[in-house]
Formats: sequence, C-alpha cells, structure tokens
Amino acid sequence: MIIVLKPHATAAHAEELVRDIAAVGLKPLHMPGAERVVLGALGDERILERLHLESHPLVESVKPILAPYKLVARELHPADTIVSLGGVAIGGDRIVVIGGPCSVESAGQLTTTARAVAAAGGRILRGGAFKPRTSPYAFQGLGREGLEILKAVSDEVGLPTLTEVLDPADVELVDRYADGFQVGARNMQNFRLLQAIGRSRKPVVLKRGMAARIEDLLLAAEYILAEGNPNVILCERGIQGFDSATRNVLDLTAVPAIKARSHLPVLVDPSHGTGVRDYVAPMAKAAVACGADGLLIEVHQDPRLAWSDGQQTLDHLEFAALMRDLEPFARAAGRAL
Repeated sequence: MIIVLKPHATAAHAEELVRDIAAVGLKPLHMPGAERVVLGALGDERILERLHLESHPLVESVKPILAPYKLVARELHPADTIVSLGGVAIGGDRIVVIGGPCSVESAGQLTTTARAVAAAGGRILRGGAFKPRTSPYAFQGLGREGLEILKAVSDEVGLPTLTEVLDPADVELVDRYADGFQVGARNMQNFRLLQAIGRSRKPVVLKRGMAARIEDLLLAAEYILAEGNPNVILCERGIQGFDSATRNVLDLTAVPAIKARSHLPVLVDPSHGTGVRDYVAPMAKAAVACGADGLLIEVHQDPRLAWSDGQQTLDHLEFAALMRDLEPFARAAGRAL
C-alpha cells in the first residue's frame, strides 16, 4: 500500500507511522519527497487495515500498489533512481558507456583495452571472468585469475569494473574484486542468485532474458530489492527472434516501457542485441535517442582474435569513433556523455 501524508506532517510523525506499520508485521518504507512524504507498507493488506490509516489525521490517502512488483514500481517511487557504480552515477544527466572485452584473456589484453576505453570517454570497464557458454566445450573464463586481473587493471587505469557472476556460491568472491555484478540473460530467473546478490549491497546490472517479458524482468529485479539491495540497473540486451539476420532482436521499445513502469535506470547492450559489429553503432545511437541511461559495448584490441564474441565486438578505433558520434544524440536527448 502507498500512504501519502498531509503537507504539514513532520519527520517525527512519519517515523511514528513507520513504527506502527512495522509493529503489525509489515515491511515499512519511508520516502520523503519535495512536497509530500510517502510511506509504503508491504505485506498482507488485511493486516494494514487494523491500523485504520484512512482516518488518521495526518494521512491524506491510502491506495494499493497495483503492479505485482512493489519496490521496483514507479507508483511507490515516482522519482528516477540513480545508482552509483564505483562512483559513477547511472541514471542521472550523463549517458554512461561501459566498455571492454567479453572475456578477460590476459593482463596485457585487458590493460590495453581499458586504456582505450578510458581515453575514448568510457567510464566503466567490463570484462568476464566467468562465462556462461552455450557449448560446454567453449571457453568458460579464467575464473579467479580473471577477477585478479580485472582488479589490478582497474586500479592501474582508474576505471570501476563490472563482471558477471553465475553462481550464488561465487557472489562473495566476485564482491571482493569487482565494483558491480552483472547477471546475464541466462540467469535472469536464477532466483537463488538474485537473492544472494540482494543480500550484498553492491550494484548489479540485471539483463533481460532471451524470452522474458518486461514484467518478468521487473519481477526478477524485485527479488534483489526485496533482499535489501536497491542498487539495481536493468539492461535490454535483445530477445530471441526468428530471423537469422541478427543474433537477437534488440527491443528498444523496452526502454520507454520500463521507464513508464519503474524508477530503475536502464542500459542497452547493442553488442549482444545485434551480434553484428556493423550494427552496434547505429543501435547504440538509437538507444541513446530513446532514453537509455547508458550502454554496454564489447571492445577488444583485435576482435578477430577475441576468445569469445569477436563478431560483435568493436576494436579500439571503432569504439572511439562511436563515442564521438554519440555526442549529438546525447545532446538531442538532453543528456551529456
């Protein structure tokens, strides 16, 4: 339920109501706004009725949250959420570009690409130490060694890092080395993993599953927020289609659709969304134009030699050109790079 307090209600009044809500076994939320203080109560609505808040002298209105996801819903949190990943704000006035290789291959490879990403204006370094692959015979990542390389390069170049976590048992390990978790499309509904990440407070980029509806993505995010981690960034990375011209169908309508329903920031991954190097730049520009808060771009010094996903990866010069070309699109959208 959403409880809107009257304009003259004080912080002390709000705290008293929060205690009353918690006392009957519901989860209270306190969201002070510029004009009104809004409280939330999560749980059985019949229990909340015992407090008779509709008749409370300081309560203006009580109404249900209609969406099946409560903490993620814009109903409960009208203002956009800004998530800080390693000190970089995602969801604010600037478009954040996250660049780097699909896989961490070596210290030299990652250092070279990290410097190129930073020089071009990328603000976060991505790189996979654990890789979920369709074939069990494909390269699965360097594991802990990859995390150690990622951390060392981050410290040297000065970019915060984002890397994928595959298993609840690895959350603590990845937490020690990276600035942000990534949950890939295959794990979007790995609820044990989402809960484990929720018990951490580290930012997480949650990718949409290949056959997932927008509601499914938002409910997956709810698992993380329900465990106490509000630092969730959603990512559209393409859904499965029937046409083999592209790896996936990059659903850019998801960006405004998600923003209409949720306060969480939204990224777009045109590398996985298309699977074709030549299509990455046009779709990145389109993503910025339609309101995305940032981009995930795969970058490698020589994509022909990349250990994974080379066909959709930009080289350093292509990435630098994309960053230059994005500036007018960002300005047209009222943002900066």
